[in-house]
Amino acid sequence: MPRTAQTKEGRLQIRLDATSKGVLQRAANYRHKTVSQFVLATALEEAERVVRENEVASLSSADWTIFFDALVDPPPPNAELRKAFAKYQKAKE
Repeated sequence: MPRTAQTKEGRLQIRLDATSKGVLQRAANYRHKTVSQFVLATALEEAERVVRENEVASLSSADWTIFFDALVDPPPPNAELRKAFAKYQKAKE
C-alpha cells in the first residue's frame, strides 16, 4: 500500500541555550514527540491563533443582525458616497 505522507521540503533552524532546549525536550517527552514534532505542533497552534485573531471577525448577535440587515437592505448612498464613486469613476478613465 503506498504511503500518503506529505513530502517535507521546508526547514527551520533556531539557536537556543541549553536550558531552553532542556525544557523543550522535557515537554516533548511528556507528549511522546520529538523536539521537532513538539516545536512544530506548538508553533503552528500559536500561528493559527494569531491568524484567527487578525483575519476573523466575530460579531455579537445584535451586531450580526445590524450587519446582515445592511447587506440585505442597504441604505441609499449619501452625498459623500456619491462623491467618492464619481471620483473613482473619473480615475478609471
